[in-house]
Amino acid sequence: MSTREFTCVVCPNGCTIVVDVDDDETPVVTRVQGNVCRRGESWARQEVENPMRTIASSVPVNNGDFPLVSVRTNRPVPLAKIREVMEEIRRVSLSAPVEIGDVIVPSPAGCDTEVVATRRVRKIV
Repeated sequence: MSTREFTCVVCPNGCTIVVDVDDDETPVVTRVQGNVCRRGESWARQEVENPMRTIASSVPVNNGDFPLVSVRTNRPVPLAKIREVMEEIRRVSLSAPVEIGDVIVPSPAGCDTEVVATRRVRKIV
């Protein structure tokens, strides 16, 4: 059994949440305290049992008015899969034009998300 302390990032309260964890083979939350709202408790449980993150990066663009296009995942991915997702993003190179919302990598590393463009890159004529 261990105790972990987090500062909640779900809402502006920034609660200090203390989580008791049963550290067997896979960690299981046994108690959460210090949160003001229910969202804080759910976030703390997820952060211990299955932490998730969104990813922002960039991809090279050929023949564009910018050399790179910014991209991000449209849903969080498991923390353990970030390296695999980034490897897939690094292998991508695009040709202009690119529009905001274009799907750049569907289901990276088998995750339930897409990597989408977050800026427009016009083709150089």
